[in-house]
Amino acid sequence: MNQNNDIYEKLKLENQLCFPLYACARKVTNLYHPFLKELGITYTQYLVFLVLWEEDHLTVGEIGRRLYLDNGTLTPLLKKMEKAGFVTRTRLKEDERVVVIELTPEGKALREKALQIPECVATCMHIRDKDAEKLYELLYKLLNECGS
Repeated sequence: MNQNNDIYEKLKLENQLCFPLYACARKVTNLYHPFLKELGITYTQYLVFLVLWEEDHLTVGEIGRRLYLDNGTLTPLLKKMEKAGFVTRTRLKEDERVVVIELTPEGKALREKALQIPECVATCMHIRDKDAEKLYELLYKLLNECGS
């Protein structure tokens, strides 16, 4: 009987790598919520802003590659950001299937308002800098080694 239970050991929640990753991701994302609410944006919109503040005038495909998101997820999000006045969406004349996203003055101005967010969230996380660096490296290793 005990041998039979052993075959199910790998199905225990405590033995799943995916669960602590999922639960931590939710907790960390929730730390951003009060700060982003003040700006009137969602966490996913914040990620798009981070990409565009770093390099404006990108295609939807390039934003998706950088954020590991597909066009089906990005398109409605970008439409909402356009409606809110944060970005413009323009189809390329050479290839109308390609949509270029550019920050508006309002989208660029939001950058100043968001400056304190990373530090505020880091303060809430209660993790040593050295541990955070190790975790960052491991997560990116996992992200890059897992299939697309």
